[in-house]
Amino acid sequence: MELTETLAAYRPLLATGFGIAGLLVLILRARMNAFAALLLVAIFSALAAGMAPDDAFDTLSRGLGGTLGFIATVIGLGALFGAILQASGALDALASKLSSTSGFRTNQWRIAGIGLLASTPVFFDVALIILAPLILTMAHERLKPAMSLGLPLMAGLAVGHAFLPPTPGPIAIAELIGADLGWVILFGALTGAIALAVSGPLLAIFLEKRGLLPVGDPAFDFDEPASATASTMPRVERAIFLIALPLALILLGTLSGMLPDGPVRYVLEIVGHPFSALLIACGASWLLLFPKTEAGRKHMSDALARAFEPTGAVILVTGAGGAFKQVLVDTGAGEQIATAALGIGFGPLLTGYVLAVILRLAQGSSTVAMITSAGLTAPIVAMASLTAPQLGLVAIAIAAGATTGSHVNDSGFWLVGRIFGISPGETLRTWTVSTTLISLVGFAMCLLLYALLGLA
Repeated sequence: MELTETLAAYRPLLATGFGIAGLLVLILRARMNAFAALLLVAIFSALAAGMAPDDAFDTLSRGLGGTLGFIATVIGLGALFGAILQASGALDALASKLSSTSGFRTNQWRIAGIGLLASTPVFFDVALIILAPLILTMAHERLKPAMSLGLPLMAGLAVGHAFLPPTPGPIAIAELIGADLGWVILFGALTGAIALAVSGPLLAIFLEKRGLLPVGDPAFDFDEPASATASTMPRVERAIFLIALPLALILLGTLSGMLPDGPVRYVLEIVGHPFSALLIACGASWLLLFPKTEAGRKHMSDALARAFEPTGAVILVTGAGGAFKQVLVDTGAGEQIATAALGIGFGPLLTGYVLAVILRLAQGSSTVAMITSAGLTAPIVAMASLTAPQLGLVAIAIAAGATTGSHVNDSGFWLVGRIFGISPGETLRTWTVSTTLISLVGFAMCLLLYALLGLA
């Protein structure tokens, strides 16, 4: 009798546990699409927890709608912004500037910075494909292994993809746990800078000095003509300004809360909202980068028409993650998870990170790991009564966990191997190590900053 009562009391928690196990089986073994798998698991968890069918589907609808109302708009605007930068040649201009300046060591650090900037408006794989020819040519000219520049570039891309909005991952995390994007940007930049330095240039230098960098056989024609001349490329300063613009506006919007009521605060609150900031960035990019030639305008038009193609899957997966989170809230499973985690000393920072690491290693997608672990961590965050800065750090900790250990179940792992012409073993010894360092250093920085905020 006592066992039956205990099982009944923890029915929502057990339903969630079986649901998460089922999610991993569906994605890993059945190879089911992540959106369909998340939605199916959300339905199962709700019904298994004892919800009536009507209530279960109402919960799913509210979770999907509540999450996508914000995220779909931001991801869509971010995709539009990235398409303008890419099609105009702004990213190419930014990267090409490096090929004729400074020494090789300096360029390793600059390439890392370019990767960080380029990944903010553009998806990881797209930015890597755009910038790979440049770094392959630079390494070839200096008779260096391509990975001596590849690791700094990819570390920058990975940090930007995980830590800095308007990429989908950190936006989804912030929305699911209720973190302010301004604090996410601020702490993402602080922790990301240290993680990038360790996992990119410093790791590349360390491996190169010990002869551990693979030479590889990149499949790239080094005599390939440039796609644009210096006279048709946008100015580098414009590219840097435009990429930094939405981040600066969102940060100013966050900090405006410290100002007294008045016209300045009013204006900053408007322009600093993510919707406004990205709209302004899109408008500024259009004005400053609009092509002057008919061919350029045709290319821009085609790029804008395709801008939303890669975002559809991300938006749907994020919405399904929001539905799963709402199931946790409405069934009471989230509260039980939170109570158990806090009872054994697992606060929201550690819980979010550990869950993200497990999910990332298990199924490969960093975005799915971010969304699922954020949904599971949200109830713990709600019970912990965290400040806005602490919430921002929890978001970055989850992002750090979801970056760790890119390996054979991650499509990016194979893309890296193909571009640089290295074997799976060599990719594990370089790229996988780099992503693991990003995760560990990023989480260590979060712990340090979280402790400092707790003492303040």
